[in-house]
Amino acid sequence: MTGVSRVLVVDDAPDIVRLARDFLAHAGFAVLVAHDGDEALRLARTERPDLIVLDLGLPGRDGLDVTRELRRDSSVPIIMLTARADESDKLIGLELGADDYLTKPFSGKELVARVRAVLRRSQGAASQVERIHAGEVDIDVGRMAVSVAGRAVELTPTEFQLLAALARQPGRVFTRSQLLDIIHGEVFEAYERAIDAHVKNIRRKIEPDPRAPRYVLTVFGVGYRFADQP
Repeated sequence: MTGVSRVLVVDDAPDIVRLARDFLAHAGFAVLVAHDGDEALRLARTERPDLIVLDLGLPGRDGLDVTRELRRDSSVPIIMLTARADESDKLIGLELGADDYLTKPFSGKELVARVRAVLRRSQGAASQVERIHAGEVDIDVGRMAVSVAGRAVELTPTEFQLLAALARQPGRVFTRSQLLDIIHGEVFEAYERAIDAHVKNIRRKIEPDPRAPRYVLTVFGVGYRFADQP
């Protein structure tokens, strides 16, 4: 990814849009704005932004519907905005394929930090020349491409970074806290169950049977590891 990164901000609250646009523009991003779900989907498909900041509580087609629709054919990074305190809402969004979340109210500086962190996951991977083979799983880090038994698999940047980190060291047990640090790269207020949501997505995409995983294994009470001999 080269040049100025383009961020699509989707929110129906003018003050949130203004805060996000001002801070992101000041940080050097090109900012697009949508105020509802239908407009967000149209801009996502015609303008192809590098990242989407998406409010869950949109009128009409809400943020969960937009995320679900986008994930049918796109792995564009998504950061959810939510005023909902219920953890289950965040988990649903992450399980649908969002990369990160921010709870309102938030600061403009925190939003910029999250956007940079998520973009770094995809840009950083694209700058590496590395190939990881683990059983039938093939990971081309530079192209951010994954295949399983020759079948191409679409992962979000966050899912890709987690899978690559695990597959680089088969058998090593990673705690949820360590995995959070890998995907964020700096300390954010996050909760470890977010890792469970991302792992659930990875399993759904790469495992022959997600209920009996062969590759990404749970170490109960600790975290996850990639199988030694998948």
